[in-house]
Amino acid sequence: MIADIIAVNRERWDAMASANVLFSRPFFNFTREEAAAYVRCDTVLGEVDGKAVLCLASGGGQDSAAFGLLGANVTVFDLSDVQLSRDQEAARHHGYPVQTVQGDMRDLSIFDANTFDIVWQPYSINYSPTVEPVIAEVSRVLKPSGIYHLAFANPFVLAMDNDWDGNGYPLRDLYRDGEDITRFFPAWEFTQDDGTVITVAHPHEFRHTLSTLFNTLARQGFLFLQMSEWMRPDADPEQGSWAHFTQCCPPYLQTFWRLGAA
Repeated sequence: MIADIIAVNRERWDAMASANVLFSRPFFNFTREEAAAYVRCDTVLGEVDGKAVLCLASGGGQDSAAFGLLGANVTVFDLSDVQLSRDQEAARHHGYPVQTVQGDMRDLSIFDANTFDIVWQPYSINYSPTVEPVIAEVSRVLKPSGIYHLAFANPFVLAMDNDWDGNGYPLRDLYRDGEDITRFFPAWEFTQDDGTVITVAHPHEFRHTLSTLFNTLARQGFLFLQMSEWMRPDADPEQGSWAHFTQCCPPYLQTFWRLGAA
């Protein structure tokens, strides 16, 4: 069952990357200053030059471009072959080396224990049916006191309708851990440069509650460092707009964790 889900997700992520979605467009015009701001070197990470970084389920040539430009030794592990090809494109463009590995984020056995100083995982863990194997593998491959950046869906938002009803954004379902929420978003539409629209089936996506995520991280030896909530900037957003929705219900949470004692 889970193997079937992963196979479907690999196919659908390849299709989305081939449709040139925003998160599959390599950062070719990145500067070092922009890269440092992107990975927030001024807060938790500090200097990353020479550090071993695993960009986990992070293909697309964006995160890896930031770390590559900052002098890190970058490995990208992703389910999608097309996504990984974008990381290679970014590396060739900027002139830094990168290692790309195709695989399921729940199994990092290709890497030895205590290999990486940083594991950087953007919004991707919600495409895994469970979080436990992913976080356990991250704990294994991180060096002691290594940093784990983990972004995930605000689980409350996944139970909300993002269509404004005149009074608010109503809840539409129960708050269930591990629920496949793909039925709410069966397909995505992507506008191409020539104006044509491509429709791609949505990968399987799952709700993971805050208690599941935080308790699993704690059991694996992670210490909480920092969290931020993503919202679309807009000083006076129109009701019903995406910016308004995100300022009512921040859809994405970004966290930093340290493995073991500081």
